[in-house]
Amino acid sequence: MSQFRGLDLYDLDATHFSEEELSVRDAVRAWVEERVKPIIEDHFEAHTFPTELIPEMAELGMLGANLPTDYGCAGLKAVAYGLLMQELERGDSGLRSFASVQGALVMWPIFAYGSEEQKERYLPAMAQGELIGCFGLTEPDFGSNPAGMQTKAERREGGWVLNGAKMWITNGTIADVALVWARCDDGKVRGFLVEKGSEGFSAPEQKRKMSLRASVTSELVLRDVFVPDERVLPGVEGMKGPLSCLTQARYGIAWGVLGSAMECFHTALEYAKTRVQFSLPIAAYQLIQEKLADMATEITKGQLLALQLGRLKEQGRATFQQVSLAKRNNVAMALEVARTSRAILGASGITLEYPIMRHMLNLESVYTYEGTHEIHTLILGEWLTGIPGYDLYAEGMKAARERES
Repeated sequence: MSQFRGLDLYDLDATHFSEEELSVRDAVRAWVEERVKPIIEDHFEAHTFPTELIPEMAELGMLGANLPTDYGCAGLKAVAYGLLMQELERGDSGLRSFASVQGALVMWPIFAYGSEEQKERYLPAMAQGELIGCFGLTEPDFGSNPAGMQTKAERREGGWVLNGAKMWITNGTIADVALVWARCDDGKVRGFLVEKGSEGFSAPEQKRKMSLRASVTSELVLRDVFVPDERVLPGVEGMKGPLSCLTQARYGIAWGVLGSAMECFHTALEYAKTRVQFSLPIAAYQLIQEKLADMATEITKGQLLALQLGRLKEQGRATFQQVSLAKRNNVAMALEVARTSRAILGASGITLEYPIMRHMLNLESVYTYEGTHEIHTLILGEWLTGIPGYDLYAEGMKAARERES
């Protein structure tokens, strides 16, 4: 295994993490060092996802890791789960996204809102990596405003018929089951479990991406797709369903990007200590030391933010606004760390010989998905002021839907 890549300036390992949490983190870190890093650059360059790693991720309990052991999952608490996400993203955002979608966006809503039959049908197989899931919410014309969705579900005898399209769907092409959110003919939004091979359902992969290249991103196309009643989530109606799923995924992102930031920082630190200019390693120069000090400080602040959020979540006290704060801060921080690290490496920073540019490109997507930076800003703005800053926009969309109907 390569050199230890942690950053613990405030001695969190000794004072704030349990032995179990450290054991989870170190096991995933060792696996990433041994199995992910030797191959991920090639997958990124080839625009392929390392599907060969899925059985290993399942064996190590990474899929639905924070769900109960009753369904074959690891039963991790929130902080241990966060550390797992951190180490996966230290390898690549694509791997963390795969695990996050599988666990937080598909397995969690089945656990939270599904029938017992649905839980038994899907969760153990998904925990073992035998079934892959994807989450269909974003549409070609509706991303930040999911309430404007145009995917429709019409009642039929014994089930529903779905028509519409979803866009930017992680895991879509390789998924065995898609959790698709659609507006029903009674006006309510419901979750539908659409299985691969259903007539009228297709999931073409989106290519030519410059970000998240070691990840499968797809479109979901639904043309008169029949979904029987037993594959509709019975426990939730309305936008509460998909939005609560996003809160689960955003929590994992707030931890995951710490891994990207730390990997970029350590790469820049080691490079600066060995790269000689004007007879000295560039780490000896004050401007470089300022960059390193600023990055280490911001990463440490992000660690403390994620840790406190995790403890609140374990106590059942975390709010979606607190999750938005952590996602917004930590992603922006990680992206700035990646950019600064790339500058320290100069021209070498743009090559796949080093991981920085790959992480930086990936973070450009993480900055946007699961709620853009601007949407999280507005969530916090409403939390602080009590005034929804997107209210006029929402009213405009409501009026547009009324005109269409």
